[in-house]
Amino acid sequence: MLDPAGKLPKAPGMSVAQLTIDLAAVVANWRALDRAGSAETGAVVKADAYGLGIDDVGPALAKAGARHFFVAAAEEGVALRRALGPGPVIYVFSGHMAGDADVIRTAALVPLINSVDQLLCHVESLPGHPFGVQLDSGMNRLGMEPSEWAALRDLALAQKPELIMSHLACADEPKHPMNTQQLNTFLGMTQDVDVPRSLAATGGILLGPAYHFELTRPGVGLYGGLPFVDAVPVVTLDIPVIQTREVQVGESVGYGNAFVADRVTKVATIAAGYADGLIRAMGPRAALTAEGVKVPVIGRVSMDMLTVDITDVAGEPESLQMLGAHQSVDTVAEYAGTIGYEVLTSLGARYKRTYVPHT
Repeated sequence: MLDPAGKLPKAPGMSVAQLTIDLAAVVANWRALDRAGSAETGAVVKADAYGLGIDDVGPALAKAGARHFFVAAAEEGVALRRALGPGPVIYVFSGHMAGDADVIRTAALVPLINSVDQLLCHVESLPGHPFGVQLDSGMNRLGMEPSEWAALRDLALAQKPELIMSHLACADEPKHPMNTQQLNTFLGMTQDVDVPRSLAATGGILLGPAYHFELTRPGVGLYGGLPFVDAVPVVTLDIPVIQTREVQVGESVGYGNAFVADRVTKVATIAAGYADGLIRAMGPRAALTAEGVKVPVIGRVSMDMLTVDITDVAGEPESLQMLGAHQSVDTVAEYAGTIGYEVLTSLGARYKRTYVPHT
């Protein structure tokens, strides 16, 4: 029903889950990784700042001092440029894709060229426009392989790239031999090159100065994820309780009778499910917290809700917490057999988002 002004009334109370994003924590993590590095520190804000909102996260990092940003695709670069305005450098990991010339020029993006075809496309369509080069040092995902780079090196360097980068495959495992192997390959491909270089994302920063070169580019560590174990938590997810009930011994809960009570059980049904990024595979391995007390998920995760055993919680809580001081994104990821990146980037559009500002 419309109010007298002809507008829909605001929904009262807490009817959807509340996602709180602490921009001051994002900035604190960026500064900590900046201190841990021996080079200039950029920021990776692809996938809408890992699902947390590029319009808010980007400017907070720029205000803190970040001047080099990385996105996955040109379209993401446009959104970031709108948020940042002129000045900061925005690199595009996917390079110069067919049809991107106008976007790259208008938004002043710097594509990271991945192949000879991309290099020729860029030089022909945007002569004189800045670009970088991405090298494949062994990950076999993006970038020029050593043989291709050897053939193109002089041509590429004659165009004066802004940056030469590569990406580590196993940086979250400090003792993995692939780290040293890729470092040596990258050094061999870039020896005697008078161009800024970048090899280290979050994990690479933590491997030490040999991996830092002239620019680091932390990503998941900014948002509270591993392998940055000292990260300040960034996200809090509080989910409202829709209803509580008492389930008797032998009664079941949810689809497929997946949970059968072996004691009288107080069950809370809460307002979030796999449509909100609470991955169905986490199922009964998952837990939430009620005032710091862990309470287990029971039965299956449904599209819009899930059920929780709150028998050992005093009273009837109005909400339960999935993410926060008591459970990190990586803890929740373990429940589903995945990684914190997926949890962050899956956080649903139905959540009411609140940003704690960076001052």
